Amino acid sequence: MKRRKLATIYRAYLGKLLQLFLQGMVVLVPISITVYVVVSLFNFIDRILPDVINVVLPDLKERRMPGLGFAVVIVVILAAGWLSSLFIGRKLVGVIDRLLDKTPGIKFIYSSVRDFLQAFAGNKKKFDQPVLVNVDAADVWRIGFITQESAIRFNMERHVVVYVPHSYAISGITYIVPPERVKQLNGTSASDAMKFAVSGGVAHTGD
Repeated sequence: MKRRKLATIYRAYLGKLLQLFLQGMVVLVPISITVYVVVSLFNFIDRILPDVINVVLPDLKERRMPGLGFAVVIVVILAAGWLSSLFIGRKLVGVIDRLLDKTPGIKFIYSSVRDFLQAFAGNKKKFDQPVLVNVDAADVWRIGFITQESAIRFNMERHVVVYVPHSYAISGITYIVPPERVKQLNGTSASDAMKFAVSGGVAHTGD
């Protein structure tokens, strides 16, 4: 009887330790991954300036200053954004855009990256219409984003183009569906819908 009681206490103790371990994982893993990604991104950007200096002036023995490369890259990006907002800057960007958009080989890479970034952060945001789309069984719905109101380029002008992101990935699937298979997500922001879809439905939204 005493041995059985000790075994019960032992199992309860192990169960408590396991619970504490999992709780610690829930707390530390997201923090650790976030810190790792931020630090890695910072170091990657911070190395850009020294690498450029080594290519341009290989004989120059520069003294490494942590954070300088990162600051220079941020300033350059801000300057590019400011210049592109000016009339002359927009004209210059337009010329470069048309040149790269007509260059064989480079066109595919440039246009793909440009359109992807503009879809999220540019003046032509595409992922700003969250919807529910039915592409599987009758009562199964996926979270997606209308990227084009009409698929007229494919001779399907009555259909809409919907992008459906994958959970825990940066990939997704593009569907062309009739409008009756799409439901508007009124009251849900695009960022909340994206966060909910990418997190597999576990992320809190509306905070």
